[in-house]
Amino acid sequence: MTYRLDYYTDADLERILRRSAEILDISVADDAAALVARRSRGTPRIANRLLKRVRDYVQVRGDGNVSAALATDALDLLEIDDRGLDAMDRQLMRAIAEHHGGGPVGLATMAATVSEPVETIEDVVEPYLMQIGMLARTPRGRQLTPSGWEHLGMKPPSGLAETPAQPGLFDG
Repeated sequence: MTYRLDYYTDADLERILRRSAEILDISVADDAAALVARRSRGTPRIANRLLKRVRDYVQVRGDGNVSAALATDALDLLEIDDRGLDAMDRQLMRAIAEHHGGGPVGLATMAATVSEPVETIEDVVEPYLMQIGMLARTPRGRQLTPSGWEHLGMKPPSGLAETPAQPGLFDG
């Protein structure tokens, strides 16, 4: 049998977060649950981890009730942006942009540039960036997409979009 795992929807993650909030005995506003769900990369494990960090923040800086404003403050402190990207994701994308002109760049080179193991890049960081369309895997290596450049607030080098694809090994 072949199974395919997919990311969870934000609505599914919100239900999971509400249940987790009950278990943790905390009050989470609907808009706060939606906010945490959106930043959870479609993964319940990440959603629950973020909820616990938000809870910790709210217990220290708030009144114990998780509001959207407090959740935003907590997630900003954790450097989790609106798309669920963390500091490592942005570091990798920025390295590709600044050190390699947006790519293409090989996996080993990317890993060396950000001082992370190849396995971490390939198994943890890269899949989500490709899923949301910020990174492309090409025959020549990884490359930032226009969406990736935009997310970084940078403009791609002129002529990058017009670069023709590399011919294949057996192309004439």
